[in-house]
Amino acid sequence: MAYQLNLQKLKEGDVVVDLGSGAGNDCFVARRSTGVTGKVIGVDFTPAMIEKARANAEKMGYHNVEFRQGDIENMPITANVADVVVSNCVLNLVPNKHAVLTDIYRVLKPGGHFSISDVVLVGALPNELRNAAEMYAGCVSGAIQKQVYLELINTCGFKNVVLQKEKPIVIPNDILKNYLSEAEIAKFNQSDLGIFSVTVYAEKPTSTCTPGSGCC
Repeated sequence: MAYQLNLQKLKEGDVVVDLGSGAGNDCFVARRSTGVTGKVIGVDFTPAMIEKARANAEKMGYHNVEFRQGDIENMPITANVADVVVSNCVLNLVPNKHAVLTDIYRVLKPGGHFSISDVVLVGALPNELRNAAEMYAGCVSGAIQKQVYLELINTCGFKNVVLQKEKPIVIPNDILKNYLSEAEIAKFNQSDLGIFSVTVYAEKPTSTCTPGSGCC
């Protein structure tokens, strides 16, 4: 799934957090915009990817990029640190999406924002596809309904929620036949089910309170 950081929203001196940073590629792109006065922090759950990302940063001499191993539901980052949080097809792989969004809210500075690329659904995905490892790798099996996704963002206290991009994802019949019968494929292709790649932007209010406390 193609994805690009929203570089227009990054500026010199920003602190950027990348969730599910992998080998560090998006972090290395972001650092060009944050400059030497800014900082990019990559968070990944896999120690092997953290080791690889650190080696890549050292090899290229990038000293304003840091990688931390940890859970994105409880990031190893102090509250109110980040100007921007980005991620590419990560939230739908995490069962507790509310916890991730709450922690994004925590680490963002008041007035900071996130730009997240993800996969969402409109309609019910067949269980045979939802449970398939191939769909998991393609960020489809963990996707939730688009409306639920957007409501979660609002529930967590964010404002100015904008659906920046939305593109349909088509699963070829050559892949579907590994999981569905011919009759099921025909039904799937004729259904109203929609799988979409989306990029969502939202801001943490400049005047904040703790989501769920009743003050906002």
